Amino acid sequence: MNAVGFAWRSLVRQPARASLGILGVAAVGALLFDMLLLSQGLILSMSDLLERTGWDVRVSLDESGPGRGRSGVINQVSDVLADIAALPEVRSAIAIRFADARVEGPGGEAAFAFVQGVSDSARMPWTVTRGRDAAGTDQLVINDALATTIGAEPGATITMRPSCEGDSDALPPVSFQVAGIADFPFQETGEGTAAGSLAALSRACGGNQDDKAHMLLVTSTGDADAAAAMIRRHRPGLAAISNDDVVGRVQQSGFTYFRQISTVLTTVTLAFAVLLITVLLTVSVNQRLGEIAALRALGFSRRRVAADVLSESMLIVGIGGLLSLPIGLALAAMLDRILKGMPGIPEALHFFVFDPSALLIHAALMTATALVAALYPVRIVARLPIAATLRSEVIG
Repeated sequence: MNAVGFAWRSLVRQPARASLGILGVAAVGALLFDMLLLSQGLILSMSDLLERTGWDVRVSLDESGPGRGRSGVINQVSDVLADIAALPEVRSAIAIRFADARVEGPGGEAAFAFVQGVSDSARMPWTVTRGRDAAGTDQLVINDALATTIGAEPGATITMRPSCEGDSDALPPVSFQVAGIADFPFQETGEGTAAGSLAALSRACGGNQDDKAHMLLVTSTGDADAAAAMIRRHRPGLAAISNDDVVGRVQQSGFTYFRQISTVLTTVTLAFAVLLITVLLTVSVNQRLGEIAALRALGFSRRRVAADVLSESMLIVGIGGLLSLPIGLALAAMLDRILKGMPGIPEALHFFVFDPSALLIHAALMTATALVAALYPVRIVARLPIAATLRSEVIG
């Protein structure tokens, strides 16, 4: 019988101890897997979200990134937009203006919403899920959160009172028709969002926001960094950053906290797994010292009995490691929902993202854990005095 078969029989003969070890490894393995997903999850999710929008360069006055960034206003935006769109590194560009508004539904229910006005484009920075896209100056699309709060569906008429220049605005309410329900890539969880054309938002603002925007979204011809550099040279008053720049800034600043947590918990988890398996294997070996000495007397070499102990460790970790994957994925989904409840987190952003490299690292770390945990028990069986152990067993 080979070492793996012998180790399997040893586990089957003591099901309680084997089950305890496997469940313990499954628990710590699940936590380890989640920490590996967390270590790069936010970066992968942010990168994927930016790429899915289709624009790879963002232009503003204050480098506000992909979010709402309303501190700087680009004036004469139609000229700026045409100028940037004419650059050889740029395929297309759109302008976006932001505002806050109090929106009232057809039944009188009211809510505050974040409003976007977008220049004419064949592709809008949202996805219509029901109804149709907004057209003209009297139609908007809204997201599910706002539709649910104010009780509005496609075809309904809503009333909007925006705050365009500041919180002190006193603008009259303006009526719009809801053309459809849309998903917005950077909408926050539970945040009401409405959007339409720049002309529609200008109408709501009473004409006070004509030819102004807070951000430009640019699609490059292939090299986003080259397009961003050209825009900065061509328009020194503007700040242009590529998607890679956005992800790099998140990685250097906001993501440091989660990476530190991941590193600390991974270290603690591995240490606990090593101690758990070492204790279980040591107890198993101590209970079978007479059996091991007898096998040595029958001709089993030190290498063979050491291989039996190592195989037992590998079986416990291997079975527990496999069980840890579905447990870890379920736990990651629950933790992701909790973390996404933090304010300012886009609904489409995830903290735990599956990555094949995380699976490979998990397997490597679990293998290393099994090897390290087996060192002390292997040392015991390798140095076991055969005659003294057999004499002690007989006398005992």
